[in-house]
Amino acid sequence: MSTIISLSVLGVLILAEGLLGKKAWHLPTILIGLLVSLALTLSGWNLNLHYYNEMMIVDNSSVAFSSILIFTTFLIFMFAGHYYRGVQRPLDDIYAILIFALVGSVMMTSFGNLIMLFLGIETLSIALYVLAGSHKEAITSNEATLKYFLMGSFLSGFLLFGIALLYGASGSLNMDEISAYTVREAAHLSPMFKAGLFLLIIGLAFKIAIVPFHFWAPDVYEGTPTLLTAFMATVVKVASIVALFRLFSHCFPAIRETWETTLWILAVLTILVGNLTGLYQPNLKRMLAYSSISHSGYMMLAVLAFSARSADALLLYAAAYSVATVTAFGILILVRGAKGNDLFTSFEGLGRKNPVEAVCLTIALLSLTGIPPLAGFMAKYYLFATALEKGYLWLVILAVLGSAISVGYYFKPIISMYLKEGEGIKLEAGFAYKTHIVFLTVLTILLGLLPAFLINLL
Repeated sequence: MSTIISLSVLGVLILAEGLLGKKAWHLPTILIGLLVSLALTLSGWNLNLHYYNEMMIVDNSSVAFSSILIFTTFLIFMFAGHYYRGVQRPLDDIYAILIFALVGSVMMTSFGNLIMLFLGIETLSIALYVLAGSHKEAITSNEATLKYFLMGSFLSGFLLFGIALLYGASGSLNMDEISAYTVREAAHLSPMFKAGLFLLIIGLAFKIAIVPFHFWAPDVYEGTPTLLTAFMATVVKVASIVALFRLFSHCFPAIRETWETTLWILAVLTILVGNLTGLYQPNLKRMLAYSSISHSGYMMLAVLAFSARSADALLLYAAAYSVATVTAFGILILVRGAKGNDLFTSFEGLGRKNPVEAVCLTIALLSLTGIPPLAGFMAKYYLFATALEKGYLWLVILAVLGSAISVGYYFKPIISMYLKEGEGIKLEAGFAYKTHIVFLTVLTILLGLLPAFLINLL
């Protein structure tokens, strides 16, 4: 609870600084505030606190995932000074809305009641509708926010209707009581409950960009300002999949046969469609959008095969995926700033002109591919091993096949950087920016070499 309060106060403080005209204070205040919120979050370790009749539950799982979300947001804000360096207008609104979106994400990792889940999703979604269209002069940004708002609002109706039906059948919105209802009624589950469950799956699948509810993601990611796309591809993605994992592992294990086949099919479709479509993308940003979709499919393995190790595997995967994706977006910001686009041809000669940035992007993409000994490989290894323990052999085989397909598009920018000459221009990255990228790259390597730090945490 202290995390939500501290982040909300931080958002209000940024708005107050905007009223006072203290633009230079924004980033230092945000970075310090996020570190304070991270410390407050970690202080809840092993306390298992319940708030407001179990509306919110702060256990080790919520603490760990909330810490990942806050730390990822901190890493993204480290790029903000460079990204908005030429913007003259006040930025307090964008920064504050990002913080409020983070509040919604934290709520999605700590809910103990379906109303709190819905409030978290809507807090996050409403903030994202605004952020997607924050570049008002660009028609692509306006298109992105319109598409996201219309489809997001429509699918929120499915989510709320599903929650209403679950309440009508079980008589409660509390996760413990819903779980007790499924255990009691597992043999003769009511059609109303089943309908509510599948409507809930549809609503959450849209937020996570699960196939076939993924169609909004590439266009919205491409039209949204790049720094904010990094937030959507990491913080929003992880918060949504953690919410799905928390809900199903807590409420619905007793009726596994009711939803197992559905999630199995959705996971396979997401992995294959995300990777196959990624092969045909002409630029890095759109490619990362389809990469994000495919990784949603991988993370769904944790939902399907939940066990004592699933939460640990998902935590490592979330950390590895977030760090590598933020690194890739950090390089993408530099290339778009220098070239005006992010076509793969814009990366030609980067290995010669900017060797540090080229190496960092290469390691990030190799990690997302799942090449050892990087973090992405270890994350996939533990996730696949968990799924194998539960008997999902064919699902793991298809997931490995999807990883093999992903080599085809992850290596496109690598080939451009090192095997194609091109004209190339030197990227304008200051010392602090370059240091941050190197730090992220080192973190990707360390997570691969020392995965036990997260694997044995929960």
